[in-house]
Parts: sequence; C-alpha cells; structure tokens
Amino acid sequence: MASRTLNIVAHFCRVAAGLVFAFSGFVKAVDPWGTALKVNEYLSIYGLDDLIPYSMIFSIWLCGAELMMGLMLTFKVRTRLISIFALVSMIFFTILTFLSATWIPVEDCGCFGDALKLSPWETFFKNLIILPMVAIVWYRYRRHRILEFSKIEILLTCLFFSIAMGVGVYCYYNLPMIDFLPYKKGANIYEMIEAQHDTGSEDMAVEEYVLVYRNKKTGKIREFSIDDTEWQNEDKWEWVETRVDNESNVVQTLVSEFSISDPEGSVTKEVLTREGYVYLLCVTDPAKLNKRCKERMRKVVEYADKSGGYAICITPKPLRSATYYDFGNGAEVRCYNIDATVMKTMLRATNGMVVLKDGVIEDKYNCRNINIE
Repeated sequence: MASRTLNIVAHFCRVAAGLVFAFSGFVKAVDPWGTALKVNEYLSIYGLDDLIPYSMIFSIWLCGAELMMGLMLTFKVRTRLISIFALVSMIFFTILTFLSATWIPVEDCGCFGDALKLSPWETFFKNLIILPMVAIVWYRYRRHRILEFSKIEILLTCLFFSIAMGVGVYCYYNLPMIDFLPYKKGANIYEMIEAQHDTGSEDMAVEEYVLVYRNKKTGKIREFSIDDTEWQNEDKWEWVETRVDNESNVVQTLVSEFSISDPEGSVTKEVLTREGYVYLLCVTDPAKLNKRCKERMRKVVEYADKSGGYAICITPKPLRSATYYDFGNGAEVRCYNIDATVMKTMLRATNGMVVLKDGVIEDKYNCRNINIE
C-alpha cells in the first residue's frame, strides 16, 4: 500500500514539476535577450562583470536546459538522471532566490521571464513548493539505472534537446516567437503613454519616478530623476529598476519613459502620432553596424522616400547635436536618442526596425530579416 501511494504521489509530483519547468523554460527561451539582461544583472551584483559577454550563450543554454528538463520529466524519460539535475538546480535556485529576497537588490528574479512577474519572495516560496516535489521524484526513481537508455528514450532525448535549444537559437537570430512586453504588434505606443498618464492624472503632481542605475565600472548604485539625461549613457550606466511612489508596475513605467529626442528637443509625439508609415531604425551603436545591416537600412530609407513614409534612426548612443546618418552612400536620416532599456524592451535585437502605421506597431524585424521591396 505504501509503495502504491508513493507511486501515485511521485507520478503527480513528476508531472507537476515537469510542467512548471517546461513552462518556465519555454517563456524564457522565446526571449533569450530578456533572460540575458537578467543574467547580466546577477553577474553585476556578484561582481562577475567579466562574464557578461557570455551572458547570451548562458541564457540560451539555461533556458534550453530547463525546457528540456521539463519535457523529460513530463514524458518520463530517464527520470532518475533528470531528477538529480532538477534537485541540484532547485537547491541552487532556492538559495539564490532567498538571497534575492533578503540581501540582494533584485526587483524580479525572472523565473518566468516577462510572461509572469513574481517578486523575490513569491519566487522563493514557489521554489519551496517545487523543491520537495522534485525530491520525492528523485527518491521514487533513485534505484533506476542512470545511463541505460532505450531506443525510444534516445530518440526523445534528441528530439527534446533539438526543440529546447532550437527555440532559443531561433529567437536570438530572429525575434521572440511570443512577445510578452508592452511594445507588441498592434500596440499604439502614444495611446499607452496617454492612458497611463490619464489613469494617474490625479497623482501626477506628487508622483515621482526614480530611475535606479548601476555604474558598470564601479558597481555603485545611483538614482536619477526622469529628467536627468545622464542615465541614457549605456556605456556607463546599466538599468537596475524604476521605482515609483505609487508602486506602478515596472513595465508600465518603461512605457512612460518612452522618449525620442536629441539636444534640440523631443519629437516623441510628432513621430508616434504621424499618419502613414513610420520606420524606426533601431541602432545600438552606429559605429559597429555591419555592412549587411547598413545596406538593408539604406534600402528602407530609400523605400520610405519613394513611398511617402518617414524613416528615422534611434539609438541609445549619446548625441551632442542634431545628427544625421546615411547608412553608407544613401539618403541621410535624422538620428534621435532613446533610452537603452526602452529600446531593448521594444525590440529584442542589437539592431533592427520597428514599423508603425498610423501610430500602431505593424511589424518588427531583427536587422538580418529586414526585407523592404
């Protein structure tokens, strides 16, 4: 009777834990850029800045491993081996989330990416529920052989590995298959900004946005007001969190921070409310833009000129004066500044394009996928 009860409990725990791992891995795998940003945050907190250049590789591997682990648990493939990995990882992340909830300044642990936001304490208690479930699964299958694979298990292992790693790699080279952020297709950025201001219109006079950034060289935390443009220097400052007196959601504050401007002033409303097509050419660093990407963006500018559209370049790189860029022997377009975090939230790519039609996001492209004819 005891053995039968254990089998039933272990079966439930295996499926439940597997589904949680699979869901958590998938929602992060479809947005490896977002996971890499969270990894960078942790690396900076622990003083491991030298590893930041490898954060994207780790992001794809971490998300893929979690997704694969979830699939193998759910479908009962090499359960003992996977339960060992799951138990070790849950112990590690339970400790990590406890530190995040107590001593380490982390706004969101990122365990479910941008699909579901949990506070550090919520994540810690979630882990406290999953950890004993994984321990039960390990205990139930502890006597099974670790390295004995049947043909069907080898086939499923290869299939799950291909799916898990393939999702992350595909979304890295393209864009997230599912966009959980506010700047998704069909969104009207200006209306979102206005709606947020209208919702808090009674408190706007006393509401204060505090932007918290970390100095990349010294690791020191500094707070800025939203009007202070020094935080826009991506080479020096790394975003940590945005604090608001009324505790507005961080994603919402990123919408309110959307601004396209240069030393001559803001053109946010002019760009976002313009009729027809507007092509926002997003460039992290114009000096590092490769030839193929330049050529694609040059064609966009030419197409915009011919079709009556409007193209501009937006970049987080500081602009000291009115700046124009020609993308290599093409027509010049005006360049404006945008906050690095806002741009990364709007477009999960180093360089690319966001297409607006009558102010609504119609499409988004990684630079390698831009094809305007």
